[in-house]
Amino acid sequence: MSGACSTMGETRGVYRVLLGTPEGKRPLGRPSRRWEDNIKLDLQEVGCASTNLIEMAQDRDRRRALANAAINFQVP
Repeated sequence: MSGACSTMGETRGVYRVLLGTPEGKRPLGRPSRRWEDNIKLDLQEVGCASTNLIEMAQDRDRRRALANAAINFQVP
């Protein structure tokens, strides 16, 4: 009976993904920027590059002040 369970487990998608190898190739070039990378670059432009994103997001007053600074930011 245990033989039947092992073959059933081998046909499951999770098992195949765990032991399988990816097909195809990775795209050439630099990896795409993530959403978090864009946020960090925007914070650098406003002058808040060294802030912790999670702490800032939880602090309503600080987040509001940063949002107002970003709205009033003039691009040359």
